[in-house]
Amino acid sequence: MSVFSSPAPAPGSKAIAANALRSAGLIDRDAPMRDISDSNPGGRKGRHSIRLSTSTHAGPSDPLAIRGAARPSITGRIRRNAISNSTPGSSGIPVRVSTKPKAVDAWREFVNKRYNPETKYLNLDSMIDDEMVKKYNLTPPGHGGTARDAAVIFKLASQLKPEVQSLSLANNNLTGVLLTQLPRYLPKIVNLSLHNNKIRDKKEIHMIVPRKDKMIHLRELVLTGNPIREQSYKNGIGEVYRADIIRRFSSLEVLDQQPIAQISFDAPQSSSSNMPVEKPNATTFPFDMNPSFVTGVVPFLLTTSLSSSFFNAFDSQREALIHAYHPSATFSFSANTSIPARARLVGFHSSRDMPNQRKLDWRIWLDSGSRNLNRIGTDPKKIKEDLHVGNEKIVKALKGLPGTRHEIGGPAERFSIDAFPVPHGQTTGLLVILHGQFTEAATGGVRSFDRTFILLPAEEGSASKLNGWDIVIISDQWIIRSYSSHEAWKPGPLLVQAVSPASSGVGSSLQQQQLQASIPPLQPDQQAMLASLPEPQRNLVVEVIKQTNLNVKFAIDCLTGNGWDLGRAVANFNEVKVCWQGLFYLQSFVLTIPFCF
Repeated sequence: MSVFSSPAPAPGSKAIAANALRSAGLIDRDAPMRDISDSNPGGRKGRHSIRLSTSTHAGPSDPLAIRGAARPSITGRIRRNAISNSTPGSSGIPVRVSTKPKAVDAWREFVNKRYNPETKYLNLDSMIDDEMVKKYNLTPPGHGGTARDAAVIFKLASQLKPEVQSLSLANNNLTGVLLTQLPRYLPKIVNLSLHNNKIRDKKEIHMIVPRKDKMIHLRELVLTGNPIREQSYKNGIGEVYRADIIRRFSSLEVLDQQPIAQISFDAPQSSSSNMPVEKPNATTFPFDMNPSFVTGVVPFLLTTSLSSSFFNAFDSQREALIHAYHPSATFSFSANTSIPARARLVGFHSSRDMPNQRKLDWRIWLDSGSRNLNRIGTDPKKIKEDLHVGNEKIVKALKGLPGTRHEIGGPAERFSIDAFPVPHGQTTGLLVILHGQFTEAATGGVRSFDRTFILLPAEEGSASKLNGWDIVIISDQWIIRSYSSHEAWKPGPLLVQAVSPASSGVGSSLQQQQLQASIPPLQPDQQAMLASLPEPQRNLVVEVIKQTNLNVKFAIDCLTGNGWDLGRAVANFNEVKVCWQGLFYLQSFVLTIPFCF
């Protein structure tokens, strides 16, 4: 036996020692063997494919963080077993337990602290400077927070009782995208302050209120300190800014601490009475349409200057107009692409009598500098570029527009002109307002227009006077729009739609006489049927009768089957034209001569 050999251990002594070491945590307990080459270290189900965080720091989602608990050392196992067998803190081993609340709970505490239920006022000014925000390390919107964070705050605010009526979000660096959820959670806000934020333009306002039926209870809005307002006033278009905001928030009464003139907007109003209000039953306006009005100038001189001189040159040689404009004159034009309601009902844009209307195209007008502020918004560069100042720039702009033909010498009823003196600086100018129509040379289509001039007498010895212009243009504003009939300014009673078909009187009789004058004589029953229709439909029926010779009943049926679209009704009528004889023919047509349809 070797001198270095150890004595044989007592039976069972190894098992006792192993159990003691396991109890002390110095060795692991027995575990089944596994293949260490397995490429899936996450156990039977494997590691989760989505890891929410790799942080080892304590936080709101880590209720307990233990130093060294994940280390594979003996010391780590001792600490782990010590903690598992005792309550935290009892062994003296350092244990970190997070007391930080979740972000939602922290924001709820913040919102509750900032709310005054007595005044229903929620003050969310300067959130980044709040001690509670700093304490919980929150990131408010505008300072790193996202639109989702803002939505959380607004949703918490919507849970306050009583409901929030006044909200201030001043001094938060907010943009429109951060406020998109505001109308969703706080739709009944009455007063809103967005003072000193980063709202830049009308598009961001539309992000906040994408439709006019949102935030319909809002009465006061503050946007001072935002680029959209400050830049507008800096560029001299403050009124345009106010108009844009008022148009979007139609219920506003105060904007930027300035009252808004109470023009009738489509805002919900509480009714003080449940009694039905009787609607007016008039068929005409109380005042007639009067003919053109010209005072303060010799009508012949004005007519001659505009027709034989200005419009002749405008239609044929626009560069000759350089001396018709004052060297400091201004000119702008605006293309209004919408079709007037009455013109749409009559169907001018699709009439067989005006086949060139479909050839008209608005793109060249829009691309040539149309100054329609509803389209270009508050872009100061665009607004400035489309206002042409000086006779040379004006003529250059005119030459870039489509060719025209004004039939000033044609039927006088196609044009309406009003003129009267107005103050202009230290002198007196003449304001001239002209309504009429012109033919677009390239297409042959007809457009209507409104043109407003301010004129001054040409000075003796001036370039204008020397070139034959007795008057000079100081201002020229031109609106081009879809064609509508000159009947709009026809002298006489202005017809309106009567609420009650049975209404009678001078107005009703005159209306029926004017309608029936343009169609063949009608039988009494057809006259009654026609008079029972609202004015827009009555006009369409008359137009169908004029174009097809159908009687009133079948004209109504034709329009009803085609959705009251005049162009489609007449087109369908022409497509199914066949010769009919007998009773149906006599019933369908006003005339009794043979006719094919």
